[in-house]
Amino acid sequence: MISGKFAITIHILTLLHKFPNDYLSSEFIAGSMNLNPVLVRKEIANLKAHHVVESKEGKNGGTKLAVNASELTLKEIFEMTFETIGLGFAKNQPNPDCPVGKKINQNLEALYSEMNEKVGAQLQNISLEDFSNQF
Repeated sequence: MISGKFAITIHILTLLHKFPNDYLSSEFIAGSMNLNPVLVRKEIANLKAHHVVESKEGKNGGTKLAVNASELTLKEIFEMTFETIGLGFAKNQPNPDCPVGKKINQNLEALYSEMNEKVGAQLQNISLEDFSNQF
């Protein structure tokens, strides 16, 4: 299912790109999104695991971009969030004796797979720098 992880992650990365020489605190970043800093730190941890950001602890600590924004695509960012586009399935198992029920989930899976391919192809052509330059 679609969540806000991609939006949170791209917001974080866009802020870091806009302040390339600063280590931004999770509180500062969270304030930009009106979000709890704990949620920001969770996404920062994921970005650290993918070596996209670096962090510094202490009084003047925070997070900063560790990669070139022109080389990081929105597709890569999307994939880092472990997200795929899916609009869900019925909670109950469909009736296998029904001509629709026996194939509905299979057809939905194929549809969602195709949607992800198309979204990925579009996001592949946009860098973090391209996106950030809109602000």
